[in-house]
Amino acid sequence: MNTADIKKAVSILRSGGLVAFPTETVYGLGADARNEAAVRKIFRAKERPYDHPLIVHMADLSQLNEWACEVPKQAIHLAETFWPGPLTIVLKKQTHVLQVVTGGQDSVGVRIPRHPIAQALLQAFGSGVAAPSANKFTHISPTNAAAVREELGSSVDLVLDGGDCAVGLESTIIDMRRDEPVILRPGMITAEMLSTALGKQVILARQDTPAPRTPGMHHLHYAPTTATRLMAKYELPDYLQALNKEAFPIAVVTHSQIDLPPSVHRVMLSNEARQYAHDLYHTLRSLDHQGFKGILIEEVPNTPEWEAIRDRLKKASGSR
Repeated sequence: MNTADIKKAVSILRSGGLVAFPTETVYGLGADARNEAAVRKIFRAKERPYDHPLIVHMADLSQLNEWACEVPKQAIHLAETFWPGPLTIVLKKQTHVLQVVTGGQDSVGVRIPRHPIAQALLQAFGSGVAAPSANKFTHISPTNAAAVREELGSSVDLVLDGGDCAVGLESTIIDMRRDEPVILRPGMITAEMLSTALGKQVILARQDTPAPRTPGMHHLHYAPTTATRLMAKYELPDYLQALNKEAFPIAVVTHSQIDLPPSVHRVMLSNEARQYAHDLYHTLRSLDHQGFKGILIEEVPNTPEWEAIRDRLKKASGSR
């Protein structure tokens, strides 16, 4: 990516257009967070409900007070520890922050991405870029430029190609507006990592606990259009043997050795959480294009490093 591309992207953002750009997590669909008409283009391009807030991406910590107020010391410590990186911090918003960005709430999610192209874009732009993932609402998030073009086509003015995303899952979102931090969306920065940084326990939000709306909270998200089901390892062989021929062709995604019928298309992913996360969306997107009647996914371990992956698989296997 050269400076001419960055200059073009900045010009598009300043004129109210949309730019898709890579982050270390997934590709984002960006607009000037100060321009309401531009931000509304994001919702139209994604076919996203307006009550789903967006994350404001910043170049550096000096821009935080432009977007958030009443920032606690704990939040600053997390920012200094994990930014740039895949952590979104929810704080009380400044009064001038657009309602369309926050979904009508009094809070705003902010982060500083680590990807060098995102950094170059944000530094050159000089202000916040509102950016959800660059895909249709509830669809699989894109982890390369080709997936962005496939999802959004001509509705995005420019796609900055930064290759494959390093992390492959969306950022951890943590609510820091109160004394007790709460994770609203798990990511590859885990509760254990956040607890260690703060010297106090950080918990995952319960579904019955009042919390701000955040990206990824819809019951169906990150989902293939092909019917997708999550199953325990021990269930898979018998389930597949019992299927009638009309159920095929079928794909099975596993991370452990399982004896499966030769009639299924098997994809073996890593049994290491970070590599699995990196490969997951690309794998699901690829399978979604191959004409299968169903996708079965082996459940992943119930351990902290797999928490974000469990969250994404649960939502990917929701009912459309």
